Amino acid sequence: MGKRSRQRQKNQTAGRDSRDNAGWGAGYADIVKENKLFEHYYKEQGLVPEGEFEQFMEAMREPLPATIRITGYKSHAKEILHCLKEKYFKDIQELEIDGQKIEAPQALSWYPDDQAWHTNMSRKIIRKSPLLEKFHQFLVSETESGNISRQEAVSMIPPLLLKIEPHHKILDMCAAPGSKTAQLIEMLHADMDVPFPEGFVIANDVDNKRCYLLVHQAKRLNSPCIMVVNHDASCIPTLQINSDGKKDVLFYDRILCDVPCSGDGTMRKNIDVWKKWTTSNSLHLHGLQLRIAVRGVEQLAVGGRMVYSTCSLNPIEDEAVIAALLEKSEGALELADSSADLPGLKWMPGVTSWKLMTKDGQWFSDWSEVPSSRHTQIRPTMFPPKEPEKLANMHLERCMRILPHHQNTGGFFVAVLVKKAPMPWNKRYPKLRKDVLSSSAAQTGGSPAASTPADTPHLPESVEGGGPGGKVSGEAEEEAPKGASLAQETTPKQDGVCGPPPSKKMKLFGYKEDPFVFLTEDDPVFTTIQSFYDLSRDFPKLNVLTRTHEGKKRHLYMVSKELRNVLLNNSERMKVINTGVKVWSRNSDGEEFGCAFRLAQEGIYTLQPYIRSRIIRVSVEDIKVLLTQENPFLSKLEDDAHAQAKKLGMGSIVLKYIPNPNNSAEPQCPIQLCGWRGKTSIRAFVPRNERFHYLRMLGVEVFRDKQGLGQKRRDGEKEGKEEVEDEDEVEKVAEEEGAAENDRELDLENGNENGSSEPKTDSVNQGTSS
Repeated sequence: MGKRSRQRQKNQTAGRDSRDNAGWGAGYADIVKENKLFEHYYKEQGLVPEGEFEQFMEAMREPLPATIRITGYKSHAKEILHCLKEKYFKDIQELEIDGQKIEAPQALSWYPDDQAWHTNMSRKIIRKSPLLEKFHQFLVSETESGNISRQEAVSMIPPLLLKIEPHHKILDMCAAPGSKTAQLIEMLHADMDVPFPEGFVIANDVDNKRCYLLVHQAKRLNSPCIMVVNHDASCIPTLQINSDGKKDVLFYDRILCDVPCSGDGTMRKNIDVWKKWTTSNSLHLHGLQLRIAVRGVEQLAVGGRMVYSTCSLNPIEDEAVIAALLEKSEGALELADSSADLPGLKWMPGVTSWKLMTKDGQWFSDWSEVPSSRHTQIRPTMFPPKEPEKLANMHLERCMRILPHHQNTGGFFVAVLVKKAPMPWNKRYPKLRKDVLSSSAAQTGGSPAASTPADTPHLPESVEGGGPGGKVSGEAEEEAPKGASLAQETTPKQDGVCGPPPSKKMKLFGYKEDPFVFLTEDDPVFTTIQSFYDLSRDFPKLNVLTRTHEGKKRHLYMVSKELRNVLLNNSERMKVINTGVKVWSRNSDGEEFGCAFRLAQEGIYTLQPYIRSRIIRVSVEDIKVLLTQENPFLSKLEDDAHAQAKKLGMGSIVLKYIPNPNNSAEPQCPIQLCGWRGKTSIRAFVPRNERFHYLRMLGVEVFRDKQGLGQKRRDGEKEGKEEVEDEDEVEKVAEEEGAAENDRELDLENGNENGSSEPKTDSVNQGTSS
């Protein structure tokens, strides 16, 4: 990357994640929440209804409420909601601190099934009461387990408007830190009885370090249908898939285009914006936003939906981008009317007229007014279309702008685009042959766009950038070549996408990733696994992969059939950071018992449907014993489970709880745990926070001991990686994630006869919850 590319990468990470992980109280006390230029600019734009501007500004100065979202795809979501309502929220309702009654959390009226809640409690208040401290620990623990996401309310809107179904192929173009990505994954897994949904999510981010934060977020959901990749979104490569034995171009059913922005909608949480805001921010970002949006619609399938969103209120970054996109599409795109999709959500329609202001306060209403000296900074696409008929046909009023004072949220903009036909620059040049692509790319100094088969209408990227002119019209900067060279078989292999022409070797930034190696059906590793776990005949062996070409395989992972297709056909044209879910880990102790691989808790819900032996049916009381005692004797189990365990030899096992619909006092969702049958004892092989999660569902009070590590963490450290709430923390955690091994173990191997040892830094007090 050259200097400009590095700057682009910096721009793409700015102002995007600031609203994804909602904070729990304000900092930055020394920053004065005043910006006269901001007030003047938005008064003139007329985005706020008449008579409401003071309310709008007052809301912007108030701290943002904290919001949580219960992950919707797990069958445990209802149990967590029940636990929240019956235990924590009831306690909070009666609570007073320093004479002030605490306001209980409220459900977001527009979020389906009461799965999202907000509260005005700050960190300071939370730490003042033992009851609130328990609530806080509950949030921290459940967040780490992936059962709750701490996410700003407006950030939850785009995935809902995408209308995800389990068979959809989804691209998240600017995904880090990953809260929306998590929502997309949850929607794919709406039916927990289907271990491998047909669809998948490819989550991309331009910043290599932040990709590891994305991995951390996605891994909590334990899905075989997620892939994290590292590319510049404005030139993300066109991928191939194998369809009925033929190469085909991958078009996505759904695309989330949550672009980098100036972030002035995040002022309530990201206090820095107050002093940094200027009109030039939006002018600098408009071009990048348009290029990313154009690249998105190019990769969208006909009939598919793309949601464009920003956390900026500025029309230059919002309606201007949408209007330019619609104009270029020549009818191929249409703004969808989403007014009825989220009943209860208050929003303002998109505007059809706006003005542009320079940093020094000069206003322009039309491109014709802009002096030539400013033509590199101000572009025609930043202004509304002139022709009234064209403007009316765009239906910009279908865009949605969320203002902070209407529902006590952050500021946000969202537009839903539906693709009615191929993009016009694809239609005009059908059936381009590879030799034509190559010669055209050579003439323009770019590289061919896609490994497109001869009958696929696709242009060289230099043309595909936005129209017949060969570039996104109105862009002053020269565009980097888009897409890796897919047609050239003879050029050196490249993992990257953007950069120098193919003749030069691209320099990759970030950590070097291990390879993704799929196992063959006759791989010897399956011999003992097949017999030990009695895998069913329909077990998809071809979906199993490892991360090493040579030596012993340490971990085995699984991906869905569709992601396997993507990986196998695109290994040279995309940089994959992580994919799949861990299902087995090597355990040398297990070799003498018949299998060197023990089950991994992360992948148990994916794998268990195929396992026909090594399963013990357990009761609620059995689970309590297994999760609260370090290494209980077999005799501690109830008679039924004890009898089943005695019949099994030593080694890895599945502990399975099936709910009894006639006993509503017990959890009404299935629970599956990895375990180990020792010589005389048995244990659950479950990470700490998941232990706490299951115990809470069983009515066991779980609270960290205030002595030792728990107290130290409260006093000195962050509560954990799940509490990443501002950009500095994002950077820090991303570095840690990248520097460490991607697939680090959550539990220890070969600790004792059961293959694990647990740190004894937490206390678990048994007793039924009220």
